[in-house]
Amino acid sequence: MCPFWRIKDEKLLTLEEEILVLESLRRAGVCFLGFEGGEPLMRSDIPEILRESYVRFHTSLVTNGWLLKNKIKEIKDYLDYLFVSIDGIGSLHDKLRGIPGSFERAIEGIKAAKKYLPVSISYTITKDNYYQAVDLVKLSKKLAIGINVQIAYTYSTAEPMAPGKKELYETLIVLLQMKKKGYPIVNTKGYFEAIINSWYRGIRWRCKPWLTINIDPQGRIVMPCYVLNEYSGSYKAWQIDIVELWNKYDWSRLENCNKCALACYLEPSLFNWFNFSIVKERIIDNIVEFIRSKFN
Repeated sequence: MCPFWRIKDEKLLTLEEEILVLESLRRAGVCFLGFEGGEPLMRSDIPEILRESYVRFHTSLVTNGWLLKNKIKEIKDYLDYLFVSIDGIGSLHDKLRGIPGSFERAIEGIKAAKKYLPVSISYTITKDNYYQAVDLVKLSKKLAIGINVQIAYTYSTAEPMAPGKKELYETLIVLLQMKKKGYPIVNTKGYFEAIINSWYRGIRWRCKPWLTINIDPQGRIVMPCYVLNEYSGSYKAWQIDIVELWNKYDWSRLENCNKCALACYLEPSLFNWFNFSIVKERIIDNIVEFIRSKFN
């Protein structure tokens, strides 16, 4: 659903350059770092990169799961959380991924990985799979893992995959109800409520894109966000003062954007220490789960 695989290949950063990126982010005050793709596990040096990240940040990774079963022991000690992309059940997932056997390989990877660290399904709602949202939530419960929901955004360089407005509304309502009933949906209730209010009732949420920084595969900072700029970066992270760059940028013009519903932007934007429900979901519940997983 993301168009970035179409970008022309460039030389990947060396491990030394990756460390320069990590250090520049640490100095800027970054606390959480997530590795996405492409497919991160295709890098032969991913254990070394994750190790360097883990000593600096709370570290997560998103994978399609194809290599996960064989790679998990190499990376398990350097991750706090793992997301595995699942687009549908069985043949639907394989069809959308374009490779037979993808679903089974991903499920095998999930079963292997959850022995070592917290795992969630990463599910993107599209026009092709919205009707399996309930099945995927039930699958996550069966596997005793979480599920994180995104909504396909129609990038200018991608095929239009966003779900229909009516279908999406009905899906969001059902997911919100399942969240309230205690199903293992990682997103907060506020996430679903904000999208419903914004896209269907005209009540906007305040986007705070400055809370998330994106770095492209060549170490360039993508501004203001990768949704609007589609991974067109200008500045190498280690060659510029990120704090100064951030403080000079006019973020206010983006606060009413509301174009996407990507959790990496929407969830941080919604967080408020005075909202007990969000604090409980995002902080207290996660601490309890972390302690429980350590004792298990």
